[in-house]
Amino acid sequence: MHFTAQGDIGLGAGAKKVLDVIAGLDPQLNLALGDFSYRAGGEQQFCDMVTGKLGTDLPYQLITGNHESNGEEGDIDKFVRCLPNKLPGLQGQYGIQWRVDVPEQNPVVRFILVSPGIDFKNGNPLDYSKGSERWRWTAEAIDQARSQGIPWTVVGMHVPCFSLGEKSCQAGKDFTNMLIDKKVDLVLSGHDHVYQRSHQVGLGGNCSELVPANFSATCLTDKDGSMEQGAGTVFVTVGVGGVELYNVKNNDPEVGYFSTWSGKNRNPALGTLDVTVSADQLAARFVPAAGYSFTDSFALHRR
Repeated sequence: MHFTAQGDIGLGAGAKKVLDVIAGLDPQLNLALGDFSYRAGGEQQFCDMVTGKLGTDLPYQLITGNHESNGEEGDIDKFVRCLPNKLPGLQGQYGIQWRVDVPEQNPVVRFILVSPGIDFKNGNPLDYSKGSERWRWTAEAIDQARSQGIPWTVVGMHVPCFSLGEKSCQAGKDFTNMLIDKKVDLVLSGHDHVYQRSHQVGLGGNCSELVPANFSATCLTDKDGSMEQGAGTVFVTVGVGGVELYNVKNNDPEVGYFSTWSGKNRNPALGTLDVTVSADQLAARFVPAAGYSFTDSFALHRR
């Protein structure tokens, strides 16, 4: 199967350029990783922009960002109404926390979309702390995919933990390490308006956990673009769906975890991640919008 993913979109010319790229790639579904209109009352305008570029049949699947989770610059409930779920078998609360296997019969990938680290209408974040109900829901969704023999597991959320942009570990250290410990294949995020792709990272041996704002080479399991499934997790931030880019910090203490990165001050590019998944391989590439040249590609292979 074939999907695209990006976050931090907006209503401007950049967003429309990225949607043109997605339309040309013709995926089976798109993961929109939060922060949609950046405008209170702009929900219908955003939905009309998306369907005008991509049509009404493409599953344009939503997970909330901080700009619409609390209702200040859009309301996730309104986005969900005008861009509803179109994937059969989805479980959970669409737009907030959900999972789905694709294809529905003989699936090759389980998507798990969650919302740690952002505030909702009551001013409080959802509880993804260790052992909480949402933590257990996520862990069980990962374990069940493994027990059912689904080849690949992809987790998506708005906020990253490790980043060379402006943001800190809003996703939470413990929650992030749980994803690594369970060997999730690919973790996607937005929030930081940069593109960044990690090396494959894993726990074990001399690496008991990854600690934000620090780097440990013992946590790296593979540093090239061709990686083996089960050795660790790849993290990709694709916060370049249309809005203004942030700078990347080449001297960030976490820089050792990353293979490549792009931001306002280094190889700037808007665009989308483009992913093709088979039973044996997950292959991904960054496809820039018109006027940009930065690219990236990597692959995970099943043992």
